[in-house]
Amino acid sequence: MNYTMSKTKLLGIAVIGLLMLNFGILGFLVFRKPPHPGERMHGRLQDGPRNIIIERLHFDKEQVAQYELLINEHQGAMRRLRDSIENTKNILYETLNSEPAKDGDLLVNKLGMLQKEIEQTHYKHFTALKKICRPDQMERFKKLTSELAIFFAPGKNGPLQPRN
Repeated sequence: MNYTMSKTKLLGIAVIGLLMLNFGILGFLVFRKPPHPGERMHGRLQDGPRNIIIERLHFDKEQVAQYELLINEHQGAMRRLRDSIENTKNILYETLNSEPAKDGDLLVNKLGMLQKEIEQTHYKHFTALKKICRPDQMERFKKLTSELAIFFAPGKNGPLQPRN
């Protein structure tokens, strides 16, 4: 009887301990503060390619202002393209409800053209960025171009690491 009582007591303590551990982890995940934009976390800037590019190219205040305009333009174009892709995908998958499915190939081709536009938009953005650079920054820009695909690769671990 005493052996059973101590087993039950030990099991109860273990359950309570595991519950406390779970609640502690949940509390940490819910209540922790996210890093402020531009704040370094584990040596990385937290608000994406913008600060990394400014840092790597050593932009002055005037260049940063010009770059901000390029970013706004680029983000607007990308937003429109993503919306078009979403709408086209919705239409594409709605064709599955019709017998026989119609226009599927046309819609898939349209998605391919939209993806092409995305890549052209990225390329134009960095062509414009290059024009902002002074001659003394061109070597840094060349180094940056070797890693540009990482900025737009889906499923990667985020933006590039800042360098000096």
